[in-house]
Amino acid sequence: MQGSLHIAVVGLGFGSAFVPIYKDHPLVGKVILCDADPEALRVGNQRFGLDGGYASLDEVLRDETIDAVHLLTPLPLHAEQTQQVLSAGKHCACAVTMGLNLEEVGNVHHAARRSGLRYMMMETGAYTKEYFFARDMRDAGQFGTINFARGDYYQDLEAPYPAYWRSVPPMKYATHCLGPILSLLETRATSVSCVGAGTMRQDLLEDPSNPFPMQVAHFRVANSDAIVQINRAWYQAAHAYVESFTIIGEHQSFEWSQLDTEDPVVHTLGRVQTGIRWRDVSAQRHPTPPRPDLLPTELAAYADGGHGGSHPHLVHEFVSSIVEHRPSAVNESVAANWTAAGICAHESSLLGGEWVMIPQYG
Repeated sequence: MQGSLHIAVVGLGFGSAFVPIYKDHPLVGKVILCDADPEALRVGNQRFGLDGGYASLDEVLRDETIDAVHLLTPLPLHAEQTQQVLSAGKHCACAVTMGLNLEEVGNVHHAARRSGLRYMMMETGAYTKEYFFARDMRDAGQFGTINFARGDYYQDLEAPYPAYWRSVPPMKYATHCLGPILSLLETRATSVSCVGAGTMRQDLLEDPSNPFPMQVAHFRVANSDAIVQINRAWYQAAHAYVESFTIIGEHQSFEWSQLDTEDPVVHTLGRVQTGIRWRDVSAQRHPTPPRPDLLPTELAAYADGGHGGSHPHLVHEFVSSIVEHRPSAVNESVAANWTAAGICAHESSLLGGEWVMIPQYG
């Protein structure tokens, strides 16, 4: 299988970050670019030393030499395009999210299962250096029982983002902070209670069904009494951009730093001592180094790149799942749960915080 896979990267905005990683992956033989903008395609080919390429997904899908497609197209297109890729007999990786409503999520899940091909939602949050650090803590038993976890994702959309973003409720794009928590807890979300925080300014109110600048959700999870809290904001929140998680364990906890210039904090609870009312708690900052050791040698140089170093890990997991004939780590069932959880959270917020059951995908 050395150098045997042919991969098409569709969408050369964000997609440009992944092209050189695919080119250097030892199991990838050819990378084909696709973008509807002829100039973007020309520049991409020139930048990465490629030629040819396609102007549409339809052209990509007609090319029988292409084994897999990585979609980095606008959010509203994900569900339909994923189904097209799978129906064409090609493995599919897709940027978050899987879909924008439960029907889309169910359709993609069904298409992936029916096809027997590999699907992976490329969730950067589940492959950052902070995630790997916390995973090592979990695997070493340092947390003990985890009863609570919190995710925070603040991003201001008043900047000139594409217009469709204003119709996307905050919780429908919560996978960046919810996904890594559910992965670390090795569980899935089962129900949610969510409330809207604040009222959207009239000049920002694009869709009446999206009335909240921020949403706060509490999720129940399978096989645990733990509660997961997610704070998610698009507008009217004076906070630095962050996609973060905090894990509170009975012995140790991991707390994401508030500033990019600072390392995360590990809290360690001391022993109970006779005659002393307060238990000692140490709080120390710990660096979270990149993890090139988890990658093929050819990809090690990318381990300190964008989105917490996640990009080469995402590529390697997708490619490996194809070659090894196994489900990817963020396969159709995992992706469906992470995505549906946010969709149901928004539904709960419109119901004033009523608990809503989250569909389960086998």
